[in-house]
Amino acid sequence: MTEERVNRSPEGTESHDPAFPQALLAFMRQGWRDTALPVSPRPEVPNYAKRRAALSAAFPGETLVIPTGGEKTRANDTTFRFRPGTDFAYLTGDHAPDSVLVLHPTASGHEPVLYLRPHSSRQTDEFFRSRHGELWLGRRHTLAEKATELGLATADLDELDAALAGLAPARTRVLRGFDAQVDAAIRSYDGQRERGQPARDRELAIAISELRLVKDEWEIAQLQDAVDATVRGFEDVARALPADRGVSERLLEGIFALRARHDGNDVGYGSILGAGEHATILHWVHNHGSTRPGELLLMDMGVENHHLYTADVTRVLPVSGRFTALQRQVYDIVYASQQAGIEFIRPGVAFKDVHLTCMRVLAEGLADLGLLPVSVDEAMDEKSAVYRRWTLHGFGHMLGIDVHDCTNARAEMYRDGTLGEGYVLTVEPGLYFQPEDELVPEELRGIGVRIEDDVLVTATGTVNLSAGLPRTAGDVETWLAEQREAGPRLPG
Repeated sequence: MTEERVNRSPEGTESHDPAFPQALLAFMRQGWRDTALPVSPRPEVPNYAKRRAALSAAFPGETLVIPTGGEKTRANDTTFRFRPGTDFAYLTGDHAPDSVLVLHPTASGHEPVLYLRPHSSRQTDEFFRSRHGELWLGRRHTLAEKATELGLATADLDELDAALAGLAPARTRVLRGFDAQVDAAIRSYDGQRERGQPARDRELAIAISELRLVKDEWEIAQLQDAVDATVRGFEDVARALPADRGVSERLLEGIFALRARHDGNDVGYGSILGAGEHATILHWVHNHGSTRPGELLLMDMGVENHHLYTADVTRVLPVSGRFTALQRQVYDIVYASQQAGIEFIRPGVAFKDVHLTCMRVLAEGLADLGLLPVSVDEAMDEKSAVYRRWTLHGFGHMLGIDVHDCTNARAEMYRDGTLGEGYVLTVEPGLYFQPEDELVPEELRGIGVRIEDDVLVTATGTVNLSAGLPRTAGDVETWLAEQREAGPRLPG
């Protein structure tokens, strides 16, 4: 966290550690060999440079400050595993905590400088006494090593305060909310605020978010990599799902998490394993239930790959291996809705119209089930929308480094805008019949179905990045039988 960045000369490590006698301190400072890390420029460096150039062009003559943030406390003196700030990672590719990217204005654009905590000298005690010390966390890059790897100038984090001091608020924009010290160092220029941020700084967040709407070729490859790992994770779970007895949702969650940590950086979000009626709870992440033969299992999971791009896929499996007639009827309605949405998507199509396309199919299915209290046309009227009692959410969202990507984009560029070539988004309609809902027949209560795929918008239509997983009810049954026949496996 930022307070830890201040204390660069620690007096000790943790409250439970023994004191350091002077003889030990002197002994620890001696006899260390310093070896260089074998670094080379990353192949994706030009992609990051193009993004910074595009951001530079949007704010000529202004200083732009983009922190990554620091570790967050989990409990007392333990922290969550650090995950870089999305916009910072998008512009630099760096994954170290506490770093700050500053774009200094020049006559021809901007000079980017990455301020970071570098490799520590063995002439100080930091390397063995600090919680950031390299004997605790591992070897850090030197400034030169990091510069070589990322293709941009670097500076010691200790120099950041001086670099920020005296910056003119009227000519500086900050990505706020990531680093309290950075926020405090640069006074807000105006009193106008939007979503809790000074208006000028909000414009910086918007600009970066809108740059991220269109994925370049390298980003699409990263998303495909994340999806491919996710497909393997779904296979792992299916192979461990017995047809004749129950297993805990947390066991299945853990099996997928093993794949995510092995093949990627982590899970992209809290995995949802909804067995039975838990499938009707949209963000069921407690996962303390158990599967039961005859019921459905909804799995909403995604691997975040090593470059932090994440998949977001949902499948519903019949635990016994076959859908019942009623389960299949609900599943087929959702599949038809998703298929209609995917077929409708192409450049220039309004985001809202994709939503309406999916929702109309769901509303028609609800009418076929005898649930709509009005006609389909009346239900689809924006002054009514009564069908939403059972659909609950929109058709999907942008996908990228964040699972809900580009959320700082203006409404006219996203929710109220049109889709463009290079956009990647989810298509994930669903139907959810709550166990307490007395407006549906008893046999429907507790059934939840969502089908979600990750779709790339191309010049002529779409590519389904997650086509490696089955979508129709029949294909799901066949695939599940094949996975069970193959048997459990370890990643490798």
